[in-house]
Amino acid sequence: MRRLLSFVGAAIMLPMGVVAQQQDASVKYANTITPQDMRSKLSILASDDFGGRETGTEGQKKASKFLEDFYKEIGLEGPVDGTYRQKFNMYQSDWSDVYIKTRKGKKLNGEEIIFLGYENMSKEAKLDAVYVGKGTNLEGLDLEGKAVIAMAGDRSLMRTLSEAGAKAVMMMAADDEQFKQTLPRQRRAFIMGRLRFEEEYSGDPSMIFYITQEIAAEIFRTSTEELTNNAETPSNIKARTVNVSVKEKLNTISTENMMAFLEGTDLKDEVLVISSHYDHIGQNEDGSVINNGADDDGSGTTGVMEIAEAFAQAAKEGHRPRRSILFLNVTGEEKGLLGSAYYSDNPIFPIENTVNNLNIDMIGRVDPEHEESGNRDYVYVIGSEKLSSHLKVISEYANITYTKLDLDYRYDDPNDRNRFYYRSDHYNFAKKGIPIIFYFNGTHADYHRPTDTVEKITFDVMAKRAQLVFHTAWLLANRNDRTPVDREDDMDYGSR
Repeated sequence: MRRLLSFVGAAIMLPMGVVAQQQDASVKYANTITPQDMRSKLSILASDDFGGRETGTEGQKKASKFLEDFYKEIGLEGPVDGTYRQKFNMYQSDWSDVYIKTRKGKKLNGEEIIFLGYENMSKEAKLDAVYVGKGTNLEGLDLEGKAVIAMAGDRSLMRTLSEAGAKAVMMMAADDEQFKQTLPRQRRAFIMGRLRFEEEYSGDPSMIFYITQEIAAEIFRTSTEELTNNAETPSNIKARTVNVSVKEKLNTISTENMMAFLEGTDLKDEVLVISSHYDHIGQNEDGSVINNGADDDGSGTTGVMEIAEAFAQAAKEGHRPRRSILFLNVTGEEKGLLGSAYYSDNPIFPIENTVNNLNIDMIGRVDPEHEESGNRDYVYVIGSEKLSSHLKVISEYANITYTKLDLDYRYDDPNDRNRFYYRSDHYNFAKKGIPIIFYFNGTHADYHRPTDTVEKITFDVMAKRAQLVFHTAWLLANRNDRTPVDREDDMDYGSR
C-alpha cells in the first residue's frame, strides 16, 4: 500500500497540501452520484417510450434528445459547432426481395431460406446446380459459375467453394426442423444486413444461402435420404438447374453520437474521454416485445451522465479540471462498435491529444458468480495495463482511497474466450494507442433479452462503480503528466 501511494504521489507530482485539497473535493463531488439520481435517469432512458433505443429508430432519437436536454441543463458545452450531436449516415441492405425458385415455387429469404450476402447487388440467373455433399473431394470438379449445394458442417467449405468460382453456394441444414423453427424468430435479422459506413455492399464474391435438405431435394428432384446417403459420393446425384434472384434495397440510416464538453484549465488541449453506448437492440417487428437495455447499456450511460453532472458542479464551484473532459455517448455499439469507430476516425478533438478513455458498459447488475458468493461490491476492470504501466496503478489508488471495490482483472487474459476486450467501445480508442479502462459487471441471464429491466438494477452497487470512474477521472484530469504509452499491447487487433 505504501509503495502504491508513493508511486501515485510521484506520478501526480503535486504538493501534499494540494493533494489533500483535491481529495476532499473529489469526495464531495463523487458523493453527488447517488442511487436515487441514477434510478431517476435510468427509469427514463430504459423505459418503453424509448423502444429499446435501436440505432436509427425513433426510440434512439428520443434517447439522444434526452441526453441533449440533460447536458444543456447542467451547463456543459456542445462541442460540435455548438451542438451535442456528431451526425453521420450508415447504410443497410434490405434482402427481402431474394429467393430461390424450384419446381415447387419460390423459396423466400427469411421464410424458407437464409441469404448471407452477395457483392453484386442485383442478380437473376438460371444456374447449373451441382451437389458436392460434404465437399471432401473437389479435385477435378468444374464449379465455375455454378450453384453448388453442400452439406453444412465445415464452415471453411463455403469459402473454398466461393474461391473455386461458384456463383451461388447453398449449404444444406443438418436438421430441417430446427432450421424451420429458427426462421420466424430471426426473420428480420436474415433480411436486414449489418449497418455499414460504405454505401456499396462488399460481401462474399458468391451468393451464399442456407437451405433445408427438403429444398435441396426439390432442386435435384430426388429425396433427402438420397442426398444424405451420397454425402461421400455426391457424383451419384444428377446435376440440375436452379433459378436464383437477388435484389438489394438500400436503406440510409441517420444517427448521431452524443457528447458534451468541459474545458480544462492549464492543460485544456489534452482531453480525457468518458464513454458509454446509449443504443440497444430495439424491439421485435410488431413492437410487442421491447428490449429496454437497462443494464446494457442504460447503466453505463446513466453513469456517464452522473459523472458529467458531478464534474459540471465542481467546475461551477471553482474546481474545474486541468485537462478537458469529453463525455461521449455513442450509437451503433450493438451493430458492431460503429459509433465509436466513427468517432475515432472522425474525432472532434485530435486523437493525439486524447489522453485516456474510460468506457462504461454494463455496471448495473451483479453476475451469478458474485450473487452466489455474496460479494456484490466488485467490478471487472479490463485493459487498464495493456498500454500504460501507470493507468492500472492510478485506478487502484482511486479504488483503495475511495471506493474499496473488488477489482477483478480476469478478462485481461489474452486467451479469455469471452473476448470482452474487443466487445465494447474502448476497443476503437485502444486501436489508436490510447490507454483505456473498460468497466463491466459481467453477463447475466437477462443479457440482450426483454428482461433486462430497471427493476433488476442494483443501484447502490451501480453508484459505487460510477464513483470509482469519477475518482479515477479526477486523478487523470488533474495530474501533471498524461499517462504514458509504455507497453506493447498483447491483444490481437486484427480479429474480434
